[in-house]
Amino acid sequence: MSDQRSRAELFRSLHVAGNPVVLVNAWDAASARIVAAAGARAVATTSAGVAWSLGAPDGDALGRELASELVGRVVAAVPLPVTADIESGFGSTPDEVAGTVRAVLATGAVGVNLEDAAPAGAAGLRDVADQSARLAAARAVADEAGVPLYVNARVDTFLRGAGGLPETLDRAAEYLRAGADGIFVPGVVDPDTVTALVAGIPAPVNVLVGPGAPTVPELAELGVARVSLGSAVAAAAYAVVRRAAVETYGSGGYDALAGGLDYGTLNALMRG
Repeated sequence: MSDQRSRAELFRSLHVAGNPVVLVNAWDAASARIVAAAGARAVATTSAGVAWSLGAPDGDALGRELASELVGRVVAAVPLPVTADIESGFGSTPDEVAGTVRAVLATGAVGVNLEDAAPAGAAGLRDVADQSARLAAARAVADEAGVPLYVNARVDTFLRGAGGLPETLDRAAEYLRAGADGIFVPGVVDPDTVTALVAGIPAPVNVLVGPGAPTVPELAELGVARVSLGSAVAAAAYAVVRRAAVETYGSGGYDALAGGLDYGTLNALMRG
């Protein structure tokens, strides 16, 4: 527990406005070790990448057991703090979210993302009071366990087209009161909006990036404290699989495989 606590305290300390923690999200032990070897200060899972790797779609379809088992494999694979994307908590009630957080803590992870998107099949966002109760349940479990778990509350207003800046700031304030430590606002990277989010949220702000987004140094200048690549890395990896398959079954060539990591490098990483 003391080791987990120290990793949790370290992870919390990495969220610094102007010097953001950068998370190249992993989805299995191999991707986690590759990211760690590249110089990561912490490792985050991507819920979409994890779900895809286990044969399920993203969106709370995977289930608590498989998701937490995968998180445990990532934790065991790297000597770094690990934070887990648990979607909306793999449960319909705050008590069920608490069960998921308890399972994630048992793996040794030190952070969670908890999103406020409506349940699968429903449009929009969860009611603020409902999401606040879910966040409070996550915080209570961590407090009970004695681990300073970093609870990153994801606000999907921009991603779902379910509200602009005022709604985002209102939700962020409520989620922080409920026990969240930081606020994750995917779906927006334009500098003016990011600046407004940083100014209006009295907590570390996390943004989701990809091709075309401002660079990490540019986001640091805006005061961002956490930068995540999300599912983009897993999607890019799977794109290589698709290109290779299309080429090999089409022209019979193999050029799509150029630039891959060599066998020896990957094998050495897996030996630890």
